[in-house]
Amino acid sequence: MTLTRRGLAALPALALAGGHAQAQGTWPDRPLRVIVAFPGGSTPDLAARAVAPHFQQAFGQPVVVDNRAGGGGHIGTEAIARATDGHTLGVTIGGPGSTAKILNPALGYDPATDLVPISLLARLPFVLVVHPSVPARTAAEFVAYARANPGRISYASTGPGTLSHLAMEDLAATQGFQAVHVPYRAVGQAVLDLVAGRIQAFFAATGGVLAQVREGTVRALAVTSAERFPAIPEVPTMRESGVDSEPAVAWIGLFAPTGMPADRVARVAAEAGRALAVPEQRRALETAGFTVVGSDPDTFRALLASDIQRWGAIIRRLELRPES
Repeated sequence: MTLTRRGLAALPALALAGGHAQAQGTWPDRPLRVIVAFPGGSTPDLAARAVAPHFQQAFGQPVVVDNRAGGGGHIGTEAIARATDGHTLGVTIGGPGSTAKILNPALGYDPATDLVPISLLARLPFVLVVHPSVPARTAAEFVAYARANPGRISYASTGPGTLSHLAMEDLAATQGFQAVHVPYRAVGQAVLDLVAGRIQAFFAATGGVLAQVREGTVRALAVTSAERFPAIPEVPTMRESGVDSEPAVAWIGLFAPTGMPADRVARVAAEAGRALAVPEQRRALETAGFTVVGSDPDTFRALLASDIQRWGAIIRRLELRPES
């Protein structure tokens, strides 16, 4: 093809325009990676895999789910925070995604400054369960019994600084009783000891004790959400059960490393909401006991701020450390 002088003169401008378009680009312009801070088959993994296929279709790029388990979610969450390629998202849960730095000042990342909240994907209330030997059938009766028997209630948690620990400490502080903390590494072992009567109480994630509640080997007094939980609709909320307390819920969230532009954050959040509106994508999370959300960034950011203020104050008051 022969170029005219006018055409030759236009080449530098075209080159610059092409270079500018390529630099600005359409995001994403290469595969996306979704780091999950927990192993395959975990509930955070289910949440990531519920949105990943939709992201691939919506953004026109392959989406790779990258499980980085370990350290109670801190290893994977730090990997999310430290990503610099502009094409990494991540899924984690409450502790690693909110109060981690307060609990462990030596941690290599700070969720409050190193992560950008995109969407609250799902939430899960806790349920206050007791051994049948505890003479309480409501949360108010449990509080009265604990007040009358200081130090005689032993309660389980899934570790220092976890929500199952902080929820009971919050209740004890606001309602004026003392209880003995017994940390466990796994929900299953805590439930076994509760059924056996070696501990008396547990703020357990609802999915972890539904079978025992239905069998009657433990007694459910109240759920910690603002509304009753569909899987056990007969169990009242804490307020319905006579104790005026703020809701306490576990959650799974979608994040980006700090620096992702606000328009991209909003776009990813909108697509996550669309993905979770598909019944087939919701089912796995609902089967695991979670309430599917798919929020906007502002709603998720407000939840994080509330968690950091509320639970962080308890962590500081108790001077908790990860292995305390």
